[in-house]
Amino acid sequence: MGLLAEVSGNVTAIGYGLAAIGPGIGVGIIFGQGVQAIARQPEAYGLIRQNMLLGFVLTEALALIGLVAPFIFQAL
Repeated sequence: MGLLAEVSGNVTAIGYGLAAIGPGIGVGIIFGQGVQAIARQPEAYGLIRQNMLLGFVLTEALALIGLVAPFIFQAL
């Protein structure tokens, strides 16, 4: 008697969950490296913070595109 996995509900939720892994890792890297850079060079706080926030915004934009894409490109 074999066990079969059954997926119920919307499969796009699973796709978005997988698509959110990349931006999640990216945000962690951005802020981790930003804190290290500020600790090493506190006088460059403004520039580092600005670049850190810009990287965060661009990374989160990828996550939002991953959220919206299934609704735009759904099969008819």
